[in-house]
Amino acid sequence: MYESYYGFHEKPFALSPDPAFMFPTQKHHRALTLLQYGLMNQVGFSVITGAIGSGKTMLLRKLLQQLDDDITVGMVSHVQCDTFEEMLRWILLAFELDYRGKDSVELSESFVEFLIKEYSEGRRVVLIIDEAQHLGPGALEQLRMLSNVNVDKHQLLQLILVGQPELLELLRRPELEQFVQRVGVDYYLEPLDPEEVKGYIQHRLRIAGGDPDLFDEDTYELIWKSTGGVPRLINLLCDMTLVYGFAEQKSRIDKRLVEEVIQDKQKGLSPIGKITQAVADSDDNGTNESAKATAWHK
Repeated sequence: MYESYYGFHEKPFALSPDPAFMFPTQKHHRALTLLQYGLMNQVGFSVITGAIGSGKTMLLRKLLQQLDDDITVGMVSHVQCDTFEEMLRWILLAFELDYRGKDSVELSESFVEFLIKEYSEGRRVVLIIDEAQHLGPGALEQLRMLSNVNVDKHQLLQLILVGQPELLELLRRPELEQFVQRVGVDYYLEPLDPEEVKGYIQHRLRIAGGDPDLFDEDTYELIWKSTGGVPRLINLLCDMTLVYGFAEQKSRIDKRLVEEVIQDKQKGLSPIGKITQAVADSDDNGTNESAKATAWHK
């Protein structure tokens, strides 16, 4: 709707993760570097956590773009498994292996044979589990046992677990102590700070082919306060602000326009209104804005 009016060749704030739009904050660069380190050094388990919409899936897609041909990747996402047999079926499906009509022993044998075959052909196997907070302690412990398949000093299977903060709470349970000892990479992806929010918005506007200074300077802090620095919420707010701007045929996005969108969001279901109120309350109490904004998502 507004793309041609503002000179974009595509939407700058689409909600679907697109690695081409990844803004390399220090936080995201560090998380990506740690994942790459884990793969290069054959770390058994890597764990990346963060709030909803903090950019975890974007990181995964960026990582997948950079993998060498000698790495075979399977991904399991949004899966709730009551038994390890069910989890094994999803794992085999992720690697396009036959899982139908097999019991748990046969499923395990099929996967181990696959790992050995890939190793014999000079390839390493990486299993990525997105939204891993949905797994139970039993499934995680079975994953640890499955990762014990080794040849000489080579680990045949590496796992990357990605999830919301609930995953951290799950891994801190006493019965998962052995699992945690196998985690070589562990990083919590924090929301963006005020300066990063400005850079993030300007970066996406530039990548989409528009004017990076389309938003007035005094809009950035308001956008940060109302979204808590969460990229997905920033995208939601900025996208709708551009719709409002187009409707009013405005050449620039000013603070009044952003405030109008936020006020309308507060009347509905959007979390943007809740975050705005939380930050306003922290201002009234004289507390630290950044800590409050971050705490909202933890």
